[in-house]
Amino acid sequence: MLPPVDRPYMNKHDFDYFLPAENIAQQPLPRRSSSRMLRLERRSGMLHDDLISVLPMLLEPGDLLVLNDTRVLAARLHGHKPSGGRVEIMIERVLDSRRITAKIGANRPLRAGARVLVGAHGLVCEQRNGELFTLLLEGGSDVHALLDEHGHVPLPPYIRRPDTNTDRTRYQTLWARHDGAVAAPTAGLHFDADLLQALQERGVEMDYVTLHVGSGTYQRLREGDLRDQRLHAERVHVGRGLCTHVAATKARHKRVIAVGTTVVRSLEAAATTGVLAPFSGETELFIKPGDRFNVIDALITNFHEPQSSLLMLACAFAGREQVLAAYAHACEQGYRFLSYGDAMFIS
Repeated sequence: MLPPVDRPYMNKHDFDYFLPAENIAQQPLPRRSSSRMLRLERRSGMLHDDLISVLPMLLEPGDLLVLNDTRVLAARLHGHKPSGGRVEIMIERVLDSRRITAKIGANRPLRAGARVLVGAHGLVCEQRNGELFTLLLEGGSDVHALLDEHGHVPLPPYIRRPDTNTDRTRYQTLWARHDGAVAAPTAGLHFDADLLQALQERGVEMDYVTLHVGSGTYQRLREGDLRDQRLHAERVHVGRGLCTHVAATKARHKRVIAVGTTVVRSLEAAATTGVLAPFSGETELFIKPGDRFNVIDALITNFHEPQSSLLMLACAFAGREQVLAAYAHACEQGYRFLSYGDAMFIS
């Protein structure tokens, strides 16, 4: 992403809106592709009420959908101290087969050497770095085996219910293949096998990036000037094959369409010189109004929380006033918001 033009002071309250509690989806729909989709035309500001199932008719043969193929870990663990005190472990990152970094919910913070029991497994606190703790799994156990046995789907805090077996499949995209996320790339949750087949028959092409979404995606921004703030780091991989695919799509004057803000963040992090190039590493990219987009031509996304960095990204792409007007319309029309909610297509 190229450096932005000089922009004035802005703060998170510039991106506020009223979100009624009843608009926050608490369950997935019975069928993924039955979600509604609000279309926003960037040039005119016009809005259209549609369904995600009409997407193939809105795209052209040769258009490229870019998807995030991260896979969500069963990253929430419920344990206890040897003394009996309850501990919730929210994994941020799996470091290797025996070590994790995690946020800890307990009556008192863990100290180095403290043990937490999860079922028959023991985890020892090695160190603390800010709000994250490094934990070592004792014995010959493997972290992934621990998660398979005791892990819970890490539903967002605004979904106010325990996770269920249904969430193990529905809070996961159909193309998820690389373990590492602790939150889903939710724009992809609307796509089922029928919709993917219809897109393929239409001649729409697809390719992938990997961005492992961290729990920091729910982190509240601080008060003050947004220009001075940084986001949490997330691991990204943009491969050479995708870069070639994007270049070929642009050469044919077809569109590159990001399925989700995580894809936007991945592509634009790999295009800091203005040209998309292979990239593998960490990104703290914070996209705000005034930033220039080098890769994407359209965006499929969910409706995001007030004052969130994800909402700011959408506003950067389509204009703050237009996006907030679209959100007001969506609230009035009963659209379902946030992770299990409906979709928005910004073109």
